[in-house]
Amino acid sequence: MVIFPIYGFIIAGLILFFIVFLFKSVYMVKQAESIVIERLGKYDRVLEPGLHVVIPFLERPRQVIWTYVRDVDGARSYRYSRVLTRIDLRESVYDFPKQNVITKDNVTMQINALLYYQITDPKAAVYEVNNLSEAIEKLTQTTLRNIVGSMDLDESLVSRDMINTRLQSILDEATDKWGVKVNRVELQEVNPPLDIRQAMEKQMRAERERRAVILGAEGEKRSKILESEGVKESKVLRATGEAEARILRAEADAQSRLKIAAAEAKAIEMIQASVPKGDPLPYLIAMQYIKALPQMMEGKDDKLIVVPYEASSLVGSVASVKQIFEGMKK
Repeated sequence: MVIFPIYGFIIAGLILFFIVFLFKSVYMVKQAESIVIERLGKYDRVLEPGLHVVIPFLERPRQVIWTYVRDVDGARSYRYSRVLTRIDLRESVYDFPKQNVITKDNVTMQINALLYYQITDPKAAVYEVNNLSEAIEKLTQTTLRNIVGSMDLDESLVSRDMINTRLQSILDEATDKWGVKVNRVELQEVNPPLDIRQAMEKQMRAERERRAVILGAEGEKRSKILESEGVKESKVLRATGEAEARILRAEADAQSRLKIAAAEAKAIEMIQASVPKGDPLPYLIAMQYIKALPQMMEGKDDKLIVVPYEASSLVGSVASVKQIFEGMKK
């Protein structure tokens, strides 16, 4: 009767041993993960994604220490560590807490950065460095201090891209033997001291006011130049118009005189043709007198008009005009 309980314990022990054996020998590795296997304390192989079987008690996963930093309230952070057997091969981001750096001109600033990295060689990440995450953090902090320490305050504030590029290049080269690829580094915040920020704001405000005054002066200057150019062009156009008008009036007057002279010449030819032996000069003089008499009589109702002594010749001219008309009628 006692034998059966002993066999029961033995069978239960074998079942438990078998369960532990299965638990220790079978590993399911997920995608983008890897496990470093050691045999009797020596590196043996790296388990890729998939189902794997190891020899229990002879082979075991290598444990690694991984440090994490958590932000509490934006001003404080705490650090904790975990022991891992599975190495994540995906690209990871490491948010570094704010740290103080000193520029070349002795200004203390607070800078925090984001580091994007990816483990490419699990064996090197495990055996070439202890606590890979902490090593990357310390290396980033010291490198960032060296880069910012070689710059002035103004240069460090406007050279974020250059700092990111230099930092990424230095870290990628330094972490290559650790089996890590640093893809990019981004400066998240660059905070100068409060008094420096206030001075920079005053300087920026003064610079904007100066630019506004310069732009206003340039606008007023340009306005006056355009106004003077407009007046100048207006005067030039007016003078050009007056000159052209005078030329046209002179040409019209000349054409008029030429036509009048041509008409008078035609009239003289007609008179000479009508009276071959007559003199047309008295006729022309008489016509000019007749045309001038109405103008001479305007406004002269109560005044004495003196007729020059040539009036006798005028009468003779009128008589000759009569003879010319009679000849023309014939």
